[in-house]
Amino acid sequence: MLAHPSTPSSHPTRRIRHLLACALLSLGLMATAACSAASEPAQATATSAERFGPLKHVEAGVLDVAYVEQGPADGPVVILLHGWPYDIHSFEAVAPKLAAKGYRVLVPYVRGYGQTRFLSAQTLRNAQPSALASDVIAFMDALHIQHAVLAGFDWGARTADIVSALWPERVKALVSVSGYLISSQEAAKAPLPPSAELQWWYQYYFATERGQAGYDKNRHAFAKLIWQTASPKWAFDDTTFERSAKALDNPDQVAITVHNYRWRLGLAQGEARYAPLEAKLATFPSISVPTITLEGDANGAPHPPAESYAQRFTGKYAYRLISGGIGHNLPQEAPDAFAQAVIDADHL
Repeated sequence: MLAHPSTPSSHPTRRIRHLLACALLSLGLMATAACSAASEPAQATATSAERFGPLKHVEAGVLDVAYVEQGPADGPVVILLHGWPYDIHSFEAVAPKLAAKGYRVLVPYVRGYGQTRFLSAQTLRNAQPSALASDVIAFMDALHIQHAVLAGFDWGARTADIVSALWPERVKALVSVSGYLISSQEAAKAPLPPSAELQWWYQYYFATERGQAGYDKNRHAFAKLIWQTASPKWAFDDTTFERSAKALDNPDQVAITVHNYRWRLGLAQGEARYAPLEAKLATFPSISVPTITLEGDANGAPHPPAESYAQRFTGKYAYRLISGGIGHNLPQEAPDAFAQAVIDADHL
């Protein structure tokens, strides 16, 4: 199904009101200010998402996907993928930079975030990696996009890696923060050194019913703690945080987050239809598309060392360490560097 914009100015009732207001003005029956106000409802009432967007929606696979689009409709496509517990505003400064270069930039809310919704109440709230990657393919198909540059961080980087590995014909180039993040349930069984296990404390917390209840009760406080530990030198303000934290109020957020981390530990089942994809991912397939991997010099989240994954990228490849106290949310903390990586990867 084709996307349909949901801008305030495109709403038919508001449009009619505006036309009536201006018609009355021409007859001297309304004040100029009234017509002016009617002609600019977006400026008066727009949410932060609408100022970034506005949000559009498209039915894609099992989802009604909410997304932002910027840039020319006929430009080369870039899809930007966020992670947990973040949202599309991680790319609020990146998207216009790419749009100014002629790219058609698409920034979707992942399942369980923002205004993205499942089309059926009966659909399993599944967040296994191959399901999230399949969402991207369904999103591209729904918008009739044959190939795109994919760029992401956290869950978004893993998803972009998986799409690039399983469907390389759909990916023109890849930008992945923290590099190669494809894994498997079998690999997750191997214990890590205590210091590394400590970094994954929330994964084990979510493995318990207490953890699920605690996250549901304290979503915003939980997210702020993750932001602070993952980006210890990023001095984000409350307005910036709350703008993104609202995406966690999605009714499926807790189920999606908990399933993702429980699945990794083999404590939750996936869906049979994704089993063939997970089997391929368990072989740790190489990625052949042109790729730039990024890392922040102050990333406080668990991440592999660059030398451990370089050989997984068999096409044109470059690694960049972004300095200046840059943490896990690299596109929001260093938008210039992230946008430039997208442009450069597209031209490798």
